[in-house]
Amino acid sequence: MHHRLVARLVCAALLAAAPGLHPAQAGQSKAPARPKTWTADNGNGTFTNPVFYDEFSDPDLIRVGDWFYMTGTTMHAMPGLPVMRSKDLVNWEFLSYAAPKLDFGPQFRLEDGKEIYGQGIWAPSLRFHNGTFYIFTNINRRATQVYSATDPRGPWKHHEMRRSLHDLSVLFDDDGKAYAVWGHQTLQVALLNGDLTDIVPGSEKTLFEKGQGMGEGAHFYKIGGKYFILSANYAGGFRMPAARSDSVYGPYEVNQAISKDEGFGMMRGHRLKDGKPPFVIDPPNPASKDATALHQGGIVLTPAGEWWGFSMMDYNSVGRLLSLSPVTWSEGWPYFGLPGNLGRNPRTWVKPKTAVRQPVRVPYERSDDFSGATLKPVWQWNHVPVDDKWSLAQRPGFLRLRALPATSFWDARNSLTQRAIGPVSSPTVALNLEGMKEGDIAGLGLLNLPYATLGVEKTAEGLNLALFDQASGQTTRLPLDAKRIWLRADCNFLSEQASFSYSIDGKRFVDIGGLWTMVFQLKTFQGVRYALFNYNVNGAEGGYADFDGVEIAQPMPRGLMRAIPFGKTIRLASYNGETGLAANGEKLTASAPTMFKVKDMGLGRVALAAGVRYVAVDKEGGISLQAGEPGAAHSFQWIETPTGELILMSIANNRHLRIDPKTGEVVANSPGPLPDGGDGVRFTWSRAN
Repeated sequence: MHHRLVARLVCAALLAAAPGLHPAQAGQSKAPARPKTWTADNGNGTFTNPVFYDEFSDPDLIRVGDWFYMTGTTMHAMPGLPVMRSKDLVNWEFLSYAAPKLDFGPQFRLEDGKEIYGQGIWAPSLRFHNGTFYIFTNINRRATQVYSATDPRGPWKHHEMRRSLHDLSVLFDDDGKAYAVWGHQTLQVALLNGDLTDIVPGSEKTLFEKGQGMGEGAHFYKIGGKYFILSANYAGGFRMPAARSDSVYGPYEVNQAISKDEGFGMMRGHRLKDGKPPFVIDPPNPASKDATALHQGGIVLTPAGEWWGFSMMDYNSVGRLLSLSPVTWSEGWPYFGLPGNLGRNPRTWVKPKTAVRQPVRVPYERSDDFSGATLKPVWQWNHVPVDDKWSLAQRPGFLRLRALPATSFWDARNSLTQRAIGPVSSPTVALNLEGMKEGDIAGLGLLNLPYATLGVEKTAEGLNLALFDQASGQTTRLPLDAKRIWLRADCNFLSEQASFSYSIDGKRFVDIGGLWTMVFQLKTFQGVRYALFNYNVNGAEGGYADFDGVEIAQPMPRGLMRAIPFGKTIRLASYNGETGLAANGEKLTASAPTMFKVKDMGLGRVALAAGVRYVAVDKEGGISLQAGEPGAAHSFQWIETPTGELILMSIANNRHLRIDPKTGEVVANSPGPLPDGGDGVRFTWSRAN
């Protein structure tokens, strides 16, 4: 579908992250105010989804005073339940982890052949009541867990309820009573007791039976005297239904979709067909238009009186990412999207209003030289760590991992991970090898199912560099004579291809193996994670591996892959055809593309001028060329799809400009791009000679 553009953009990205070059050396802007990692804030009063380009699934978000607070699912990764805060919903800072570790038996510790991949902590409900923050969350085969703190930086207290409430959401009502809604399609409601350890006997009621339109991942609110439940429903395609009532116990009326089909044009990527070897991977499917659509989330009111929606979206192998949407109330329902295009998110839009402009901020530093006394909060362990088998102090400036017995990377303890970040990134690890013993395997992994590892093996004969591909079960080995090595993975989450390389001097990198396909799957229920590991295959504790820093290069950390060509003359070509946009007197037609001058209309918007006339849109989506000073009718939000094609959203009706593939007519009536590219919404642009 759009592989040509992806390939071109990725080629440029990988050149920018070429071995031996830091991002600034590769020609990126040196502006000190911009972090070298993905930021949704475009610096011009707008933001581009996703808010984070690393996994943040099952989000819940509240406002307390002038601050917004958020947490999300962390599954088997520990510590868990990150707590963040923001004043503008776009720029976030990390505060704490509410759950330092989960240790409820050998499966949480990767012992006795057991594991909790894709389990652990999920679907948290974040609330604030009487000066205390609460997080209610689920753990498989355990009762619901409750974490509480008066300060969101911690410390967090913890207790377990007497029963499990699947995907619960809690509402503290105006009278101080606490209610929980929970379930999957069949939704229940009940009153919680005063110490939040159980439901009050006799208070439980079924609100919805299966097939009545509600799903799971409930978010429970009271707004304007009415009770609202937002949920995620997968039956018939990803969407967000909502229900409302004058009473906690109903009856509720249901709106089947306050958000539907919004995937920003992203096609469903590679999927794991069967979770057991030999692994079968299904190819991308552009016809599956709802496979990546926004779903589970909620809404929040800002101090400025704006309503905003938050939800997650499957971005394929990088994981499930957080997106932000303006909310439009219509007939008493909170629709995600803008007037005239309800239920659909603009990928780029104006940031929420704040009294004071907020600085660009990201929650994590991703690169780490391990010079601190503690690990940076970006790191999480794969299952419960063995605390006395790793250290930052035994060799200052290094992370030391001692090898514990394991049969493979999958069950290796003390693997230190962080979420992969898109759209393109390259983790590089420097590793000292002097402490390794026979049977040890240490290195860099892409934790997924299937996974891949690039590591160093210590055998009786010496050292080998070993690339293992779990998908094929094949290992590529090279003899190694070194005391120090650099390992790198180049990860392209647009094409879902990764490649590996190594270096003996940290400057010249040599490829090893071929392309490796990354997938999204439901075993770990996470996207790809970078991992540092050291384990011993001889059934005993081995030596140690010293990691001398990790660098995460990100050649595409902005909402636009190409800057808006303000003041320049460009041609706009249809992505899937030979035609483009052409000025023909007072009409805009589809033929050989002609030249348009791009005028800056502020907030990342443009007007397109053909001579003295500008492209204009009426409320019905009709197109004309008009003379005079351009205004809202001539303004388009300049937006890219995740794979880099241009889409133009008219400010006049909040619909997208397109060339109708059946009639060839140019109109502005599309709610948003389809994954298969067959709707004529996508354009490519080039500078005129």
